Amino acid sequence: LERKSDTCFLKELEIDSLHCFHLQDFKLEFGHHQGRTSSVWHGGTATIAESPGDEVWGIVWKMNTCNLSSLDKQEGVEDGLYVPIEVNVHTQAGKVLTCRSYQMKDYVSGPPSPQYKKVICMGAKQNGLPADYQEKLEAIETNNYAGPVPIMEEIEAAIKAEKINFA
Repeated sequence: LERKSDTCFLKELEIDSLHCFHLQDFKLEFGHHQGRTSSVWHGGTATIAESPGDEVWGIVWKMNTCNLSSLDKQEGVEDGLYVPIEVNVHTQAGKVLTCRSYQMKDYVSGPPSPQYKKVICMGAKQNGLPADYQEKLEAIETNNYAGPVPIMEEIEAAIKAEKINFA
């Protein structure tokens, strides 16, 4: 990763090599910041934790550094929920990239809501993460929350609208 005049860009990589990555010696966990359940998702939210021998799969997003403060805000950094960290990820093409990720501070483990798990599984499928990793995500136990999740309703409405626009 090279930084020049407020712009962050990846050297010598084709755009398709940016998609799928795995992060060695970390695992995906779910929890509540200081034990408080997310009022948005009604369950634990995702974080990564160091765990020798484990791995997390995901997608690399290329963005301008001028957008970092907006991303930090979205991820709850200014509220003390998450802290940005740099991690080295491995692309399927064998490249190593230094990327920004977020780790929950002061969390207490707790399962996600079925709605939050669904969003994570949908993203994994949409972005073509390995099938065995998708199966691992599908096997995550939830807290069985059955109440309303307005943000999930917004996501589903957006997906439905996009399908209608492409029909």
